Amino acid sequence: MRTATLNSRLVLVFPDGAVDVEKASNGLFTSDPQAVFDRWAEFRSWAGSAAATGHERIPVEERQLGAPVPRPRQVFAVALNYADHVSESGVAVPERPAVFTKYPTSLTGPYDTVALPSALVDWEVELVAVIGREAYQVAALDAWQYVAGLTLGQDLSERGVQLQGPAPQFSLGKSFPGFSPTGPVLVTPDEFDNPDDLALGCAIDGETVQDSRTSQMIFSVSEQIAWLSSICPLLPGDLIFTGTPAGVGGARNPRRFLAPGEELHSWIDGIGELRTALIAGPSYPDGTQAA
Repeated sequence: MRTATLNSRLVLVFPDGAVDVEKASNGLFTSDPQAVFDRWAEFRSWAGSAAATGHERIPVEERQLGAPVPRPRQVFAVALNYADHVSESGVAVPERPAVFTKYPTSLTGPYDTVALPSALVDWEVELVAVIGREAYQVAALDAWQYVAGLTLGQDLSERGVQLQGPAPQFSLGKSFPGFSPTGPVLVTPDEFDNPDDLALGCAIDGETVQDSRTSQMIFSVSEQIAWLSSICPLLPGDLIFTGTPAGVGGARNPRRFLAPGEELHSWIDGIGELRTALIAGPSYPDGTQAA
């Protein structure tokens, strides 16, 4: 099953178009894409029925798609979760998932424009897991049962704010407006031959800068859910940005960062792509706290 936010409304996505959920269900489910996660099991059952699939299709205009999970209560992210990214960062391999948060106000859609606050904004393509029911103290072996679906994300990162002392500010440096593009759809795990092994990458103006597979994660999606849920409950509709592979700009010599006028193209096989246009924000190029 694939869902999306089309013109701010929840839709089911099929190869020949989309079905408006509220209309097709006669109001059983609302048009709010976020509300469905609190009734995910019931929604999955309805979405697989003839009542859901037998409706007139709506054309899917890519530029009308929004974030498939627009208002999560919690957004977690895992740093240093691919061995090659750990190596390029010059740090030790973590013994457990290194977690920070991204604030929900940073979320944006798959084709939106992002204003750069400084000349130190980096890219990080990531698989994003979406929680489908409350998960607390979940074993890794059971973790996929708590996943509603997978989507694609960019963990855009302003390295000046993120790495300034005396203590790093990961959450702030990664939460400027638009710094969490997601989409274009949410895909349930059963759509994949192996949801733990998906090709992902990104390019800037056609030049590939990241190219890897999610099987190269140090901590799998299941292990991340087990670790996070051992400490705090994960709620329906929460997001987990699961880490990025090697190829980020801040680890290059010389360093490279995103610039106004560029397009950041991100992809994950079986999910789709993000195309993020970049413009100069009011404080570009110096920012307000750039190191």
